Amino acid sequence: MRVLGIDPGSETLGWGIVEGDGSRYQAVEFGVVRSSPKDVFSKRLARVFNGVTEVIDTYRPDFLSLEEAFYAANAQVALKLGQVRGVVLLAAELSLIDIAEYSPRLIKQTVVGYGNAEKHQVGEMVKILLRLSSVPKPHDAADALAIAICHFHHAGTAERIKNAIGGS
Repeated sequence: MRVLGIDPGSETLGWGIVEGDGSRYQAVEFGVVRSSPKDVFSKRLARVFNGVTEVIDTYRPDFLSLEEAFYAANAQVALKLGQVRGVVLLAAELSLIDIAEYSPRLIKQTVVGYGNAEKHQVGEMVKILLRLSSVPKPHDAADALAIAICHFHHAGTAERIKNAIGGS
């Protein structure tokens, strides 16, 4: 199974590809899609869409694992993040990829063991879990890898439950 994790952002969107068999996994590649804050927002959305589509076309993931929208003190920021998430979901849907969404708290809980973990803690655990020589940079890419790792843990559990119920 190959999972594309996405940490959505309109200026820097993190992505990470993790591949594995359900019990073991490894990083394939990671990076970011950058957009200029000087560009009109619609142009930034197009850059996100094209960047995510390029990653999908290059790495052919089976799943897209995306961070859910979270509460933001600034409504404008929350709306823009929602639009970024929308174009990411559209890119995955048009590519016929299964989609899973996870809350930031669940991602941190799964990867670090603590739902209020800080970014540096997430990065360090991603490094350890994927047996990398250093913490992935920038932190958006490390977060994207954490989102993909989260999917491995929760998709595997869901599959085992489904098999247990079906096997009863």
